[in-house]
Amino acid sequence: MVLSLFIALIALIILSGFFSCSETAMMSLNRYKLKHLARKKNQNAKRLQGLLSRTDRLLSVILLGNTFSNILASTIATLLAQIYFDELGVFLVTLGLIIVILLFAEIIPKTYAAIYPEKFAYPMALPLVFLLKILYPLAWVLNILANNFLKIFKINLSKTGHEALTGDELRTVVSESSSMINTRHHQLLLGVLDLEQATIEDVMIPRHRIKGLDLNLPWPVLLDQMINSPYSKMPVYRDRLDNLIGILHLKNMVKFINKNTQNFVGNIKTLEQLVDKPYFIPEMSSLQTQLFQFQQNSEHFGLVIDEYGEIQGMVTLEDIVEDIVGAFSHSQSSQAQKIVHQADGSYLLSGGMTIRDINRSLGVNLPTDLSKTLSGLITEYLQAMPTAKTCVLINQYPIEILEVKDNAVRKAWLRPRL
Repeated sequence: MVLSLFIALIALIILSGFFSCSETAMMSLNRYKLKHLARKKNQNAKRLQGLLSRTDRLLSVILLGNTFSNILASTIATLLAQIYFDELGVFLVTLGLIIVILLFAEIIPKTYAAIYPEKFAYPMALPLVFLLKILYPLAWVLNILANNFLKIFKINLSKTGHEALTGDELRTVVSESSSMINTRHHQLLLGVLDLEQATIEDVMIPRHRIKGLDLNLPWPVLLDQMINSPYSKMPVYRDRLDNLIGILHLKNMVKFINKNTQNFVGNIKTLEQLVDKPYFIPEMSSLQTQLFQFQQNSEHFGLVIDEYGEIQGMVTLEDIVEDIVGAFSHSQSSQAQKIVHQADGSYLLSGGMTIRDINRSLGVNLPTDLSKTLSGLITEYLQAMPTAKTCVLINQYPIEILEVKDNAVRKAWLRPRL
C-alpha cells in the first residue's frame, strides 16, 4: 500500500511536469514555422494548429491536469507523512513537496520547454488531443464560467484577430531574428523595409554627375559620349540641363545608325527626333513609392526634380534595387575604393559617399537628417567651408578632413567611436 502511494506520488509529480512543460512549449512555439509545417502536411503540426486555434480550451485542459496532479500529489504526500511522522513531520514533508514540485514540476520543465519548445510541443500534440477529448465536457464548463467572468471586464475572447505590425515593429522583429535568418536574407529583408524611410534623394545621382548630351557640342563629341555612356538612356539638352529636350534611348540611336550606315551624316535634327518624353520624379518620393511607380509606368529611368521643377539628379531602377540587395558586381570595386580599412579600426572614406552607405557598410550611426553625403555632413557641423587637417566630432565619432577640393571634402578619416 505504502509503496503504491509512493509510486503514485512520483507519477503525479512527473505528470505535473508534463502539463507545465506542455503549457510553456505551446505558448513559445514559432507560429509561422508551425503554419509552414502544417502546409507541408506534417500531422503533429496540424494537430498543434487545431489546439492553438482555441487557446482557452487548450489552457483549460492543461491547467486542469496540472492542478489535479499537484493537489492529488499533496494529498498522497500528506497521507504518507501521517503514517511515518508526527504533526511537525507532516509540515516538513509538505514543505519539501512544495520545493520538489517547484523545481521538478514547474521551474525545470518550463525553463527547458521555453528554450526548446519544438522538442516538447510536437511529441505532445497527440496526447493533448486525446486529453482534450476526454476532459472536453469539464473544460467546456470551466471555459463558460471563465469567459462569463471575463465579460465583466469587457474582454471578448471571440476577437482572435492580431494587430498588424508597423514598419518599425517589423524592422525590430527582423533585426532581433538575425541569428535565425541567413545573413544574406537578413540584409535583404532590412533593405526592403528601409524603402519606406529612404527617399529618392538618398540614392539619386546628383545633378553635377549627370552625363547628358548637349546638342551645341560637335557631332563627334556627342557620338563619343553615346558610345562610352554607362547608361542605356541619356538626357538631351541645349547649353544647360534645365533646357531639357528629352531622353534618348541609346539602343534606338544604334538601330538608326545600323540602318543608315551609308547616308547617315549625324545631324542634330535626327537625334532630336529620336528622343522620348522625360519621366520626372519628385525628390522627396519614398523609394517604395517610386519602385511601384516604375513598375506601373514600365519605366527604368527618371529625372529628379525639386519643388520648383528644377532638375536635381537622376535615378534608375537599378539604383533602387541596389539599395535593397547591395551593389552589383560592376560597382563593388568602386565601392571598396571609397572605404579603406585601417589596422587601428579606423576608415579612410570618400567625401562623396552617402551617410546611408557608410552606416550600412560600417555599422556606424552617423546622423542622416542633416545631409546626404559625408562632405555635406561635415560642412553642416563645421558651419564653414571645410579645410584639410580639421577635425570634427559627430555623434561621438572623430572625423578628420584629409583632402578638400572645390570646397568639398574629398577624403576623410573616420576613427572609432569614443
